[in-house]
Parts: sequence; structure tokens; C-alpha cells
Amino acid sequence: MLDRAGLLDLFDQLGMAHATLDHPAVFRVGEGAEIKARIPGAHTKNLFLKDARGDLWLVCARDDTAIDLKRLHGAIGSARLSFGAADLMEAALGVTPGSVTLFALVNDPLHRVRLVLDLALAQADQVSFHPLENTATTTVDQGSLRRFLDHLGREPLLVDFARLALCPLPAR
Repeated sequence: MLDRAGLLDLFDQLGMAHATLDHPAVFRVGEGAEIKARIPGAHTKNLFLKDARGDLWLVCARDDTAIDLKRLHGAIGSARLSFGAADLMEAALGVTPGSVTLFALVNDPLHRVRLVLDLALAQADQVSFHPLENTATTTVDQGSLRRFLDHLGREPLLVDFARLALCPLPAR
């Protein structure tokens, strides 16, 4: 499993533009407003979920997006969703609670975890995620994010959370 240094090395190998800011640990979306003020781009919240069939899901959305877990399963075609256990998240993505991030998909080569991406993030010029630990935030542009997902062979389910509907991925 990759750690932060390995992830940032991969970004360099892929030619991804990225900037990382170290900061005190942040565990919840509502924390760290003063940190976010210094970081460009759309800020994110990331939910590690398990459905009633045992399938694993990673929902990545703008930090101000309302996510209705009671209705989301209908939009994405999953069984009923609930939060995944910390030990399962660590086994599947190599991260601990508070550090879950889209970038953790690098540690899931078997694609056990399905990615649900907020339309607002797919449309943002820049997005910011933890680099596998919650003591830093890494910002990448949309082209770099797509390059990363392509490298991993990941096609996200794109959801417009305002309408709770699937959408096609915007053109590059």
C-alpha cells in the first residue's frame, strides 16, 4: 500500500500538477475553516460506505454538499448504505478514519471500492483531498484528477446530488 510519499511520487510520475499544505490533523468536514481558507479549489468530504450486499463505496463530494444516504442507494444502484467500519476501510483503502480520500483508491488495485463522484467536484477547476493522511491537504487540477483516475482504471459514477441523479462525466 502506498503512503503519502509514495502517492506524491506517483503524481510526479504521472505528470500531475499538485500542491500540498501540511496542517494540524482534521477529522471532520466542519473543522479547519482557517486551513481551508489558505487552500485553493473545491474542498471535499469523503464517505466510506458499505451496502447491505457487502459492496464497498467511496462517495466524494464538495464539503457543502448534502448527501441523503437513505435515498442515495436508489440513484447509484446499490443496496441500502451505511458507514463502513474503520478496520474494513483500512483493509480496503489503507487509510484510517479522518483520512479517507479519493486518493486512497490507489491502494485498491482489485477495485473492491466503487467511486461515486459529486458533479460539483467533476466541474471544479481544482479539488483538494487529504494525501492519505489528515495532516495535509493536496490540491490538483481537474486534468490531473482525471489522469489519476485513468491511471487507476477508474470510471466514477457521477451524481448530481442536488437532483440525486446520475450524470455523464463532463468532457475534458
